[in-house]
Formats: sequence, structure tokens, C-alpha cells
Amino acid sequence: MASENTLVPLSKEELTILAEHAIEAKQKAYCPYSNFRVGASVLLSTGTYHTGSNVEIASTPNGICAERCAIAPIVASMKRPEMPIIRAIAVSTDISPPASPCGMCRQFINEFAVSDDLPIYMYGKNGLEGEVVMMTIGQLLPMSFKRLNYEQNREERGPGARRV
Repeated sequence: MASENTLVPLSKEELTILAEHAIEAKQKAYCPYSNFRVGASVLLSTGTYHTGSNVEIASTPNGICAERCAIAPIVASMKRPEMPIIRAIAVSTDISPPASPCGMCRQFINEFAVSDDLPIYMYGKNGLEGEVVMMTIGQLLPMSFKRLNYEQNREERGPGARRV
């Protein structure tokens, strides 16, 4: 039996559905300033898919990327530790070669990934017919700082200990 942190590989059908959802989500992007549409889809261990698209506002740093738009409602709607595992993420853009998640999204994804092996599939302007790039969150964000680092540091210092 697989451990609770084991990522189950996607079937061809799951990967196609994941990609199609990301490509469809891109159509809902609100990006009147950059005209750079991004759609994302997340597949959970429950078999459900969640999507998001980028949303820009006039105060540019305050928009939200598609990846965070897809993941945040999952996190906000589920109690811990019952939150399902994120099995894979797809990102779709209108450029070729495909774009990868930005640094902020990489860190956000990493926070909720149970493994550095979480696959992220990137699709460009030709969607399923074009180039597909797959990288893991560990490849996109090597030597990352994550929740586990806090937990290890807390254990080493003891309860209530503070750095001086």
C-alpha cells in the first residue's frame, strides 16, 4: 500500500482531462493590462479537478496568478489534515515554448505539495497539439524552503524556544 505522501502517476486520460481544463480555464482569464492569459488545473487525490485563471487589476502587484487562483480555494475550503493530495498541475499559456509558473506560484505550490516530485505540465499556444513541458516542483524550485523546515527547526529548538 502506498503511503499517504505517495504521488500516484496519472493515466493518459487523467493527463488529457487535466490539460483540457487548464486550456479551458485560460479562456476565463481577466488580463486587460498584459493580455497574457494563463489557465491552470489541479488534480487532487480525490479525483476532482480545480481550475483557475489569472486575474489582473489596475494595481498590478495585487493580481493573482492562475496557479494560486486554482489552489487557494482548495486550501481555504478544507480542514487540515483532511486536505487531499495535489497529484498534478497543468498550466496553459498563449506562447511557445510554454511558460512555467512564476516564482511566487512555485513557492505557493511547494507549500501544499507532499513531494518534490509533484509534476507540473506546461502547455503553450498550441495546447495538446503543441510542445508539452513537464517538470517537477523540485526541479522548478530546487533547495526550497517549506513547511517541513519550520517543523524541523521547531523540533530541534524545543517547544516555545525562540532564536536570539
